[in-house]
Amino acid sequence: MTPEPAATPAAPARSAGAPRPQPRWLARLELLGAALSFGLMAVLARRLSRGDAAFSAGQLTVIRFVVGAAVSLVAFRVRPGLYRPHDLRLLWTRGFSGGIVVVLYFLALARIPAGEAGMLYNLFPVIATAMSIRAFGERPTVHLVLALLVATGGVVLVLGNGSLALGIGLGEGLAVAAAVFAAFSSVVIRAMRATDNAPTIFFYFCLGGLPVALPFALGAWPTDPTAWALAAGMGLAAYAAQVLMTEAYGALSIGEAAVWLQLTPLAQYALAALLLGEPVSAAGMAGMLVGVAGVAYGTVLGHRPRAPRA
Repeated sequence: MTPEPAATPAAPARSAGAPRPQPRWLARLELLGAALSFGLMAVLARRLSRGDAAFSAGQLTVIRFVVGAAVSLVAFRVRPGLYRPHDLRLLWTRGFSGGIVVVLYFLALARIPAGEAGMLYNLFPVIATAMSIRAFGERPTVHLVLALLVATGGVVLVLGNGSLALGIGLGEGLAVAAAVFAAFSSVVIRAMRATDNAPTIFFYFCLGGLPVALPFALGAWPTDPTAWALAAGMGLAAYAAQVLMTEAYGALSIGEAAVWLQLTPLAQYALAALLLGEPVSAAGMAGMLVGVAGVAYGTVLGHRPRAPRA
């Protein structure tokens, strides 16, 4: 007898009570919203880390987790069926890995310039795409890989301001480690979307990340009410970004989501110019155009067509 061909590996099996996949166009809109929200969060965090009433990086991280957990509890109270934990092992894994990402990235920022740290950290979508091949059997198309490389090149232009200057040291190692853990978190989120909804996943992200960040939030805290109001806004932006990103992972492959996630540093660059008055360079504008072109190319040609129904 001729053996039957092996089945093509797929994304994790979806449980009976899991949320149904949404249309791709909606998931892409959610990733666009996530990029804008992440960018706003980063700009507010930069604003809050300056001046006499400045928060430390650890304090901003704690505020981000506390605000996120509080908003999640309110949402669960308003909609009792929204809290549906299923795979507790993966939920806590997501929480702790997310906390480790934040700590590693802040430690890198304390040792190397922000542009260098950002360039290394934003390799995580590329790493996540490679991990998805082993984890889910996802096979990105040539167009998608090319789009990811083009979008990443745009990010390098924006963050590197036209020059790529990378060293080899502890700071660079910490930034790369943060990228690896961020990629791992993306794969965990993709796996959990088969069983758990986005608000539940984000709630455990806050619970797991808070104890990791607390040791880095020691010291005197600011007392300026305006600064605290901006910090609350930063936490709300982080909530929106994480929930939108996690929701989108239910409909898109890791590779396609990775291309759209490269809009995050581009949005941060544009919002910093609008809200903080930071200068815009020719290299930065070129990087914006290259990054957006990469995302558009990947959206049009990068995904595989859906298999026809039997």
